[in-house]
Amino acid sequence: MTYGPQQPSYNTPYPPQQPAAHLPPQPPAVVIDVGGDAKVKALIGGSVSGVIGIFVIFSALTGQTTGGPGTAVVVIVLGLIFLGIGLLPLIAWKKVGRPRRLVFDASGVRWDDPEGKPWFAQWTELAGVGVSRTKQRRVKPADYIFRKTMVRLDLFPADQGFRSRHQDMEHLWEFHTVKNGYRLPLGSNPKYIPVIERAMRQFRPAAYLGVKDEGFVVGLV
Repeated sequence: MTYGPQQPSYNTPYPPQQPAAHLPPQPPAVVIDVGGDAKVKALIGGSVSGVIGIFVIFSALTGQTTGGPGTAVVVIVLGLIFLGIGLLPLIAWKKVGRPRRLVFDASGVRWDDPEGKPWFAQWTELAGVGVSRTKQRRVKPADYIFRKTMVRLDLFPADQGFRSRHQDMEHLWEFHTVKNGYRLPLGSNPKYIPVIERAMRQFRPAAYLGVKDEGFVVGLV
């Protein structure tokens, strides 16, 4: 995946650095709380599924279903499935609920993930930063009401030495369809996009590549 002719190449030189004493006051950092949003989504989704499962099982056990014992067994199995889905966030809470933040500031962009794989890239090391967006195809009527949108941050290094200096980002290298760059999946919250755009225009407008739409591929973030 590329962003077209405007995508920078490796040959982009580092820009000259201004002495720190002459730098104007910098605006506050822009922070996206990815971990907090994931916890809220997991709790809401798990609660809904759990309530449905309990209601379905209760209906079957109290004889509120029609069709005989066989139907009641099927209904109970379905209820258990929904209940199991509702319990998944609790089972995987340590992973789902861990703190994760994407931070943009005057020095660069970083991924704060104390229990995972944190990294930091200076603006002088990045030739370009873009957002890739994937909107779910509309197949069923429900897709016109709730349409899933996957959001990813794409980063392109300014020189070939970036990769050797940032082994902590190796798991993001050419992830999914991005070429000669890194891709950080941010989940399905389209509200991240205007926040990222504001941060890029605030701290590094010349490196911002904009938003690129891609086709939807099931199973890929």
